[in-house]
Amino acid sequence: MTGTKASALEAFSAGRGQPYVRFDYFGHGRSSGRFEDGSVSRWLDDALAVLDAFTQGPQILVGSSMGGWIMLLAALARPKRVAGLVGIAAAPDFTEELVWNRLGEADRRRLMEEGRLTQASSYDPGTMTLTRHLIEDGRRHLLLGGPIAIRCPIRLLHGMADADVPWRTSLRLAERVLGPDVVLSLVKDGDHRLSRAEDLDRLFAAVDELTGRASPSTGSG
Repeated sequence: MTGTKASALEAFSAGRGQPYVRFDYFGHGRSSGRFEDGSVSRWLDDALAVLDAFTQGPQILVGSSMGGWIMLLAALARPKRVAGLVGIAAAPDFTEELVWNRLGEADRRRLMEEGRLTQASSYDPGTMTLTRHLIEDGRRHLLLGGPIAIRCPIRLLHGMADADVPWRTSLRLAERVLGPDVVLSLVKDGDHRLSRAEDLDRLFAAVDELTGRASPSTGSG
């Protein structure tokens, strides 16, 4: 929650006098726990706990990467509390499509038999430990295999130079969502983080558009 996008969005919201909540999931950032002990279910519980305890009325949820998956699940769990969604390189189903499907047969076997697999991480100078529980729990929350019953307005931002989450993931998401008001903006030279000044301006514009419709507070995870 101390990252560039979350901090910039806080300043943007403060300048408008708009309430804003940001948080780190279990095992991320300033929150307690280890990533390897987390799961999609646990991170969704985090999001719902923040939504229920610290906000009132309709909200715009902003989710980056994994947070984009969690915001979708939260919108499905609390449809009356969500007025709009903004996804930045949203990564629904990443445990299956970007982790499991990219593992070789030997690594899949090791992960299933031993319950864990340690790999190099592009987000950490050390390594990241994947668990069988993460994969199996993720399968309970897969979305891209069928219609997604979300009808609130959605704005999706994705860099076409994203080396972590293919931009076509956002295209598939836009196709699967049942609501008609879905806009996907592709940034040809944008990377996964989309944290440059011009990228932040696109984020602010998306939030501004949705805020003008519902006048809710904003939250990000």
